[in-house]
Amino acid sequence: MPLSYLSGFGNEFASEALPGALPEGQNSPQRCPYGLYAEQLSGSAFTAPRAENKRSWLYRIRPSVKHQGRFVLRDLHCWISPPDPAWDRLPLGQLRWGPVPIPAGEELTFLTGLRTMTTAGDITTHTGMAAHVYLVTAAMEREYFYNADGELLVLPQLGRLRFATEFGVLDVGPGEALVIPRGVTFRAEPIEGPSRGYVCENYGAPLTLPNLGPIGANGLANPRDFLTPVAAFEDKEEPSSLTVKWGGAFHICEIAQSPLDVAAWHGNYVPYKYDLKKFCPMNAVLFDHADPSIFTVLTAPTAVPGTANVDFVIFPERWMVAENTFRPPWYHRNVMSEFMGLIEGVYDAKPGGFVPGGMSLHNCMLPHGPDRQAFETASSEDLQPEKQRGTLAFMFETRLPQQVTQFAANLETLDVRYQECWAGLEKHFNGKP
Repeated sequence: MPLSYLSGFGNEFASEALPGALPEGQNSPQRCPYGLYAEQLSGSAFTAPRAENKRSWLYRIRPSVKHQGRFVLRDLHCWISPPDPAWDRLPLGQLRWGPVPIPAGEELTFLTGLRTMTTAGDITTHTGMAAHVYLVTAAMEREYFYNADGELLVLPQLGRLRFATEFGVLDVGPGEALVIPRGVTFRAEPIEGPSRGYVCENYGAPLTLPNLGPIGANGLANPRDFLTPVAAFEDKEEPSSLTVKWGGAFHICEIAQSPLDVAAWHGNYVPYKYDLKKFCPMNAVLFDHADPSIFTVLTAPTAVPGTANVDFVIFPERWMVAENTFRPPWYHRNVMSEFMGLIEGVYDAKPGGFVPGGMSLHNCMLPHGPDRQAFETASSEDLQPEKQRGTLAFMFETRLPQQVTQFAANLETLDVRYQECWAGLEKHFNGKP
């Protein structure tokens, strides 16, 4: 699938499916090339500072007002938004789930197959997030969707998905991340079999690259490795439907044609994908274990410096070389709440029980860390340079408490014995230095 570079967050980039479809010299000429309509999609306030201003100009066959009709409510009851009025269905504690089974013989699209695990914040104030899993076995045929509540970060764990968007087409599979900004219309379909994965729905400021501080100009996720789609349009006259998520509810209307009719675009408010294997991890090269924030791929900042609405963090393949050091993540309590998942391999702090497709939730100030097996191994092994291979874990971390949904509380893969992984930790204190 043709892709273009996302040449840095906040910069201008462009694509056209027809030669000369992009107007020269101005955004909204009296007559656009090819008889197209000019339309601006704004992802920020008009007067936001230039470096934070998000907008794209779309040149399309019909304006968006022609792609909407009279809405009626649609029931997608497994997709929950905060504040969830019926939360706190489980006693306080650390939680872990096994992979959610993909139902055999059931047709599930990206919309009907989405299942909310946790919610945080309040969508009416554009704060917080929700963590979902998706189970996809069928394509969205003549069905389109956009989310007016927040942007979607999609992480496939099993199988590949194709997202046809207003800006073009993006294919994404395990080991990749896809971001669809708030308000961008799309449809999704599985590629070669069922797909399962994770979704972070971010209600706050758009995800962006974190500041690197003392790291300098290079490292972690580099802007040149983010890809946007090449413009591609559909000129289809066929009965279809459009679903809009707005205020936590779902609204559906009938339309007479495909809304993916953008022949050219330019701007900095676009969907994009990123190959997580291109992440350049930083690590301790002499002693101690660095804070997990050093593995941040994207962050949605707040007005409080360094405190995110949501951080997207990964733990990829990397060399472990620190001397005289307990190398797995240390035991800790945190003001942030951590929803974690495993794409592939083994997570070093939980070598057993936490499997690909699984999830865990460690909420604000709840202690967590390595299980007994990981502690004993890391405390006694002969430390040599070692590469952690074939592993990819991630974390959605937010400053807000994450509330468990009814679906997550009743999920058959909930590990009710999870806390027992620390039961075997023994007292080693002997009164001697």
